[in-house]
Amino acid sequence: MNSLTIIGRIFSPFKQAAGTPIQPSRAAGASGHIELDPAYVPALKDLDGFDRIWLIYWFDRAIEAKLTVIPFRDTVERGIFSTRAPARPNPIGLSSVRLLSIAGNILSIADVDILDGTPLIDIKPYVPEYDNFPVQRLGWIENALNKSVADSRFEKPSLPRQGVELRTNSLC
Repeated sequence: MNSLTIIGRIFSPFKQAAGTPIQPSRAAGASGHIELDPAYVPALKDLDGFDRIWLIYWFDRAIEAKLTVIPFRDTVERGIFSTRAPARPNPIGLSSVRLLSIAGNILSIADVDILDGTPLIDIKPYVPEYDNFPVQRLGWIENALNKSVADSRFEKPSLPRQGVELRTNSLC
């Protein structure tokens, strides 16, 4: 069996999917914090010099995996891999948030688009030279960017899926 280690929890003002920003760029000003397992505090060395960080986390309340979904900004069914919907075969999320400060095992963050209490799997620095690429195509999103779609299509979260053991300690 594969396993992932939960290294902490992400806390935000968002208790349910409805009302949670759909991307960090839509979450301007939404603040939160990370409570990192104290065992990982040495891994934070030099992270405070970065303006933004990538958070890799477990969609612990995502609905069961689907191969096709109707994305938030569209009305057409799309393949899950062409979307950022959480109903994925491996419910792993990725968000770039602003790092405001680090105090011990607490990281203050902003531009948070993550549900409160979400398990954190990893942190990586955001480096524009490596993480920002000019693109020529945006697939189906090119046509959907100017459309407005109602929030009512968000599905309610369900219980976590079985199959992958998430290791944690008593603090997470």
